[in-house]
Amino acid sequence: MRALICSRLEGIDSLEVGELPDPELRPGTVRVEVGAAAVNFPDLLLIVGAYQEQPPLPFSPGMEIAGTVVEVGDGVEGFRPGDRVLGMIGHGGFAEQVVVAPDALVPMPEDVAFEEAAAFPIAYGTSYHALVDRANLRAGETLLVLGAAGGVGLAAVQIGKALGAKVVAAVSSDEKQQVVTGAGADVVIRYDRHDLREAMREVAPDGVDVVYDPVGGDVTEPAFRSLGWGGRHLVIGFAGGSIPKVAANLALLKGASLVGVFWGRFTREEPERNRANITTLFEWWKEGKVAPLVSEVYPLEKSIDALRKIGGRGAIGRLVVRP
Repeated sequence: MRALICSRLEGIDSLEVGELPDPELRPGTVRVEVGAAAVNFPDLLLIVGAYQEQPPLPFSPGMEIAGTVVEVGDGVEGFRPGDRVLGMIGHGGFAEQVVVAPDALVPMPEDVAFEEAAAFPIAYGTSYHALVDRANLRAGETLLVLGAAGGVGLAAVQIGKALGAKVVAAVSSDEKQQVVTGAGADVVIRYDRHDLREAMREVAPDGVDVVYDPVGGDVTEPAFRSLGWGGRHLVIGFAGGSIPKVAANLALLKGASLVGVFWGRFTREEPERNRANITTLFEWWKEGKVAPLVSEVYPLEKSIDALRKIGGRGAIGRLVVRP
């Protein structure tokens, strides 16, 4: 099968499009023909050996897919050839086929394109888990979303509005400002024009209730300082490239919480709760409260370009590869 291949952990320049053996169908597994695979920042961590879980070499990146079941192994119930499914698979999505356990798959909503479906599970699953399960965001509270025009950031804006929060979106360009405004952000702060801390003093002089932080780096501390009493700072990831350090006395003075969000482990530790979350999100999708923005679709031969764009923080919404 054709695939984007990582044969050594040396980053984007070491990747190549080529042939891998078709994955073996074993008892208790499902073979899926990949219709589309979304691009995620953790894909970049996988190819340098810096992610929490590392597959053996060689492998293909690609953590979430949408596709069609073509074969099921012995003992599999609930899926059959022809079913359209979403998959949160860890790796392997930038390839023509994957073989995965059935608990990694959920049925696709009807009348949804593979490209949109592939862009949904991780961004919306992560953001819902963060804002509902971890932050307990309530109607009337104020939410600051960093990196708000990216995949998880845009999902957080939409989910924050669906929960009834006032949403402050931080972005770095005119195009990104237009996108988050269209997604329902109440206030937009421009990193490229204003100091984040000074801007937040004007927007929320008493502080915000929740910070959604997929960026890390230099913006984490000023965002944490922008929390009000009892605020919650959600640690989603470090797309800014560095893991920040926050002075512990800031949490003490504000009675604030620094809250870790590891959605991938949550799906394994609490699968039933995760399925309930996804069911709620699908209902919101039908109702028009949330919807993924797929800004670009790449053929497999151009998948390296998609990873470069994610690495350069140039993506708006979601990028998708069509194997």
